[in-house]
Amino acid sequence: MRKSRRDILKLLGGAAALPTFLPSAAAQSYPDRPIRLIVPFPPGGAYDSLGRPWAERIKPLLGSIVVENIGGAGASLGAAAVAKAKPDGYTILLGGTLPHVNEALLKAKPLYDPSRDLDPIMQIAVGYVCFAVHPSVPAKTLTELVAHVKANPEKISYGHVGIGSTNHLVGELFKQVAGIPELVQVPYRGAGPVMADLIGGQIPMGVVGVTGQSLGFHRSGALRILAVTSTKPLIAAPELQTVVQAGFPGIANESSYGLLAPAGTPASIVDKIAGASRALLSTAEYQRLMIEAGFEATPDSDPESFRKVLATAVRFWEPLVTRLGLRID
Repeated sequence: MRKSRRDILKLLGGAAALPTFLPSAAAQSYPDRPIRLIVPFPPGGAYDSLGRPWAERIKPLLGSIVVENIGGAGASLGAAAVAKAKPDGYTILLGGTLPHVNEALLKAKPLYDPSRDLDPIMQIAVGYVCFAVHPSVPAKTLTELVAHVKANPEKISYGHVGIGSTNHLVGELFKQVAGIPELVQVPYRGAGPVMADLIGGQIPMGVVGVTGQSLGFHRSGALRILAVTSTKPLIAAPELQTVVQAGFPGIANESSYGLLAPAGTPASIVDKIAGASRALLSTAEYQRLMIEAGFEATPDSDPESFRKVLATAVRFWEPLVTRLGLRID
């Protein structure tokens, strides 16, 4: 039977409406199977210590989460695996400042474009690094440390977790701002070896993450934290000087940690993950857990604010990376 023009238009209208219906239906049933959370570093580091508690405690709100560690290439391998995954919400990344800055600034041949290939979901925490010394070092403040380094040129070194890490960048920024190029940097393969050598006195100084472990060593006297890179006192240790209070506001910065999805993931799914995370991060128990681990939860984050945080980090570190000519591939 021959169809009228009205019938044809009705059919076309129904077809045009179909694509908008399918994502909505998918979002309503999401998730109906486990979600993969890719942690782009080996087990045991800061990202792992954030990812696993989130995955465990988000289950009642979002369903089962399977944590998968894909380390290598300065976080590129894990992040690239998410960037190239199907944008259906079943593969997400625990990323943040370090992976984003590394791929944007420190790679001659990046595996993905961090600003185009990943959609921010929300920031879940911020963390800081600190300047710590062995108890044998006479300095009690950053100013005294600078004087000590200048009085012992080329003899004082600091350890960090690896070339291109936030710890390394903070150390080099401190050298630039304080005018102490003679401070020698010693790269390690991870936080554990740095901490062991710092406590053992093999290195006099370390730029290390603010964690429950480093705070514990400070309180026990195994090391001395001179200052933290936050702009305001830490919730976990308000007695510690910030770099602003110490007279070095130019090195104040924070490391951002958060969730990202492959570009093109439906906004309804992004909102669902963000909403569940926001509810979890707002609980007193989870906030206390983060503080004890050395982090601070960020329940007020959203996709757009997290995008701005990551872009700001790239702008902050770009002049230093350019000046040093750093490359990690």
